[in-house]
Amino acid sequence: MTRLDRSEIERWFQSFQARFTEALQDIEEQAELIVDLWERPDGGGGETRILSGPGAIEKAAVNFSAVHGPTPPRLSESLAAKSTEFAATGVSIIVHPANPFAPAFHANVRFFETDAGHAWFAGGADLTPNYLFEEDARHFHGHLRAVCDRHDVADYHSWKAACDSYFYLEHRHERRGVGGVFFDHLQDELAGVWAFQQDFAESLRDAYVPILEERKDTPFAPNHRRWQLIRRGRYAEFNLVWDRGTRFGLETGGRTESILASLPPAVVWEYGAEPDPDSPEARLLAEVSGPPRSWVS
Repeated sequence: MTRLDRSEIERWFQSFQARFTEALQDIEEQAELIVDLWERPDGGGGETRILSGPGAIEKAAVNFSAVHGPTPPRLSESLAAKSTEFAATGVSIIVHPANPFAPAFHANVRFFETDAGHAWFAGGADLTPNYLFEEDARHFHGHLRAVCDRHDVADYHSWKAACDSYFYLEHRHERRGVGGVFFDHLQDELAGVWAFQQDFAESLRDAYVPILEERKDTPFAPNHRRWQLIRRGRYAEFNLVWDRGTRFGLETGGRTESILASLPPAVVWEYGAEPDPDSPEARLLAEVSGPPRSWVS
């Protein structure tokens, strides 16, 4: 199996964190940037970057981590089960726009290795709208498919199906949004996977930022904001109940504040909240509750 230089991967992830942060700052010039450097007691650390402000981005997080040390007994990664030492590095991104018509965005890229000889990549990206604009979903999925098509190690269609399956709130019987791609435990042809993952990460700006720019100034009313906060409740439920990344970070002793930075800044839970029939809100709920749609031919 090809061995990769983890320190090189870590440096590239850090540089990507800086580039994506700058892309968000280009949209939200008024945003305050909080940079928090942290250390993990058992080894490694990371850098959390939080953007928030009165403009287009209510809250965004672009987080880098590189942790290592003894393999935690409760680590929920099957390939690490027989290891005594592990190392993991990656970047996670979450954007919660202020405008209810602008979708939330999530992405991550990760590399993991153990002293038992296992190494693999994982990652993905998905789009979570409060209001369904089909052209946004087609744009987003079109960019994801294009980057997958450039690499033999990638498989857009199976990874889209994996994303639809993963980002599913079983207790609500609905998906979190309109999906994207999700890949995990890519351990063959590591050099080719690493080339893909760099290309994938760099493509995320063009996949999401034009959508945010298109929707960020759309006029909206209090009822639109209310629906956004209700849908954010679903987002929080997924991250706290089902998300493997949240569980992995907590199980490996990561910094809790950084792990939970993906949560939206404001949510509401209204008992029995249901949209009016035939409303735009009902259309979104029908989309995420029905069979996953193919957004690219």
